[in-house]
Amino acid sequence: MKQISIQELQTDTGAWINQVATEKQIVVTDNGQPVAAIIPLPSQKSGKTLPNREERIRQRSYLPTDSAVYISEMRD
Repeated sequence: MKQISIQELQTDTGAWINQVATEKQIVVTDNGQPVAAIIPLPSQKSGKTLPNREERIRQRSYLPTDSAVYISEMRD
């Protein structure tokens, strides 16, 4: 577990946040006393990828129909 001072955190916040992903936790100290901890958020599973709607629209021939039909097709 890495310990850094408040001044170090203020100087290079972005780098310390990026390091949290590899260090798992960074403790922030004030005058040598721990005052806060920076911990990574639990990883989230990515959901279903979005369909390439523009490609599907280009492939579809033009038919005069209700847009609700097209939307329901994309959702299937």
